[in-house]
Amino acid sequence: MEEVCESKDFSFPKHEEKILEFWSEINAFETQLARTKDMPEYVFYDGPAFATGLPHYGHLLAGTIKDIVTRYQSMTGHHVTRRFGWDCHGLPVETEIDKKLNIKTRQDVLNLGIDAYNEECRSFVTRYVEEWEKVVTRSGRWIDFRNDYKTMDLKFMESVWWVFAQLYEKGLVYKDFKVMLYSTGCKTPLSNFEAGQNHKDVSDPEIMVAFPIVGDPDKAAFVAWTTTPWTLPSNLALCVNPNLTYAKVCNRCSGRVYVVAESRVSSLPSERPRGAAYDGSNIYEVLERFSGTTLVGKKYEPLFDYFMEFSDVAFRVLSDDYVKGDSGTGVGHCAPAFGEDDYRVCLANEVIKKGEGLIVPVDENGCFTERVADFSNLYVKEADKAIIEAVRLKGRLVKSGTITHSYPFCWRTNTPLIYRAVPSWFIRVEQLKEKLLENNKLTYWVPDFVKEKRFHNWLKCKRLGS
Repeated sequence: MEEVCESKDFSFPKHEEKILEFWSEINAFETQLARTKDMPEYVFYDGPAFATGLPHYGHLLAGTIKDIVTRYQSMTGHHVTRRFGWDCHGLPVETEIDKKLNIKTRQDVLNLGIDAYNEECRSFVTRYVEEWEKVVTRSGRWIDFRNDYKTMDLKFMESVWWVFAQLYEKGLVYKDFKVMLYSTGCKTPLSNFEAGQNHKDVSDPEIMVAFPIVGDPDKAAFVAWTTTPWTLPSNLALCVNPNLTYAKVCNRCSGRVYVVAESRVSSLPSERPRGAAYDGSNIYEVLERFSGTTLVGKKYEPLFDYFMEFSDVAFRVLSDDYVKGDSGTGVGHCAPAFGEDDYRVCLANEVIKKGEGLIVPVDENGCFTERVADFSNLYVKEADKAIIEAVRLKGRLVKSGTITHSYPFCWRTNTPLIYRAVPSWFIRVEQLKEKLLENNKLTYWVPDFVKEKRFHNWLKCKRLGS
């Protein structure tokens, strides 16, 4: 076959346009569908594009691959229905409407009216239809724009509810909390991918806080380290690593006695009180060493009194290997509503119960609720200073400073993300795991290593499905 090169006498783009004109003149796509209408149906599920922006390279690449698959199936004796789709739900559309109407809070939506808000979202969906059809058609893809579908179509939404109802009737649906990275700007949790889109180096407070041990003969206190002081009002437990060695140490100048991981004694404040006698030796004297397991179950004095009704099960030491001996103090402070490990460990140790009873004293705007009375209506990040001062006045502030680290921000609103427990519906994937694994074996994957590696491992380790 003779090689064709682009030159002044031949242009690939212009030749492509001639082919598109020819396809249009003979109704090539429609004719193919008509000729194959009595052939076996090849069902092709095409994930719809978001209706909030213009097509980019990623859409064109995926669209070309989809076109190759569907053309091949048509050529091998199948009827392949191809309808363009639009994803109309969720954050992308809502964010655009919020910008347009200057909506900042959930109350703003309620004041406007949910029906009016939904209508604004619906009207936005058709904004880029012409541009999408022009670009996709120019790429040579055969797909039906006249008979498209939208996820806001009643039939589509009812089909999703039907599937959900089937799962519910089988007892596979339950409601629970999940701690997720949450955007206070968008008032919603973000996917892991979105949460990683906008990291910034920021300066945050880092403090060490004393938690006096109930009944300790030396009046010792556990010392926990945190870069999120705003989570301290929600503290329900402390956590140690069962495999680490801990030390009870006494400050030779102040006489204060602390318990931290032995490897982290050096992180305690080294300055001595003004005028205190000091002979130059190590400022901390080791009184006792013990393993982390011996600390489990010890009670401590709560820092705040907002959750005293949990006293019977809370304000005690738990253990888990998420706590490390190479950072902080080797003692983790647990606020189960605001940390993945905190929630997991507190749930496993029955500090909290599985279900809908978790108290989350921060609202969807990122402000404290009345439950945390001293800081109610304060945005959590802005409350840090006031909380640190409250800890100092209680005589529980061991050390304070700042740390510069990489922190995730919402890429849409440029507001800092926080970990926050969100009530969600979940599928009991554990009960379906074996069937899912068996069906995966029957699935043809391209590339094939995804079948035995990535997807198999994901199914095998999956605990929850939202």
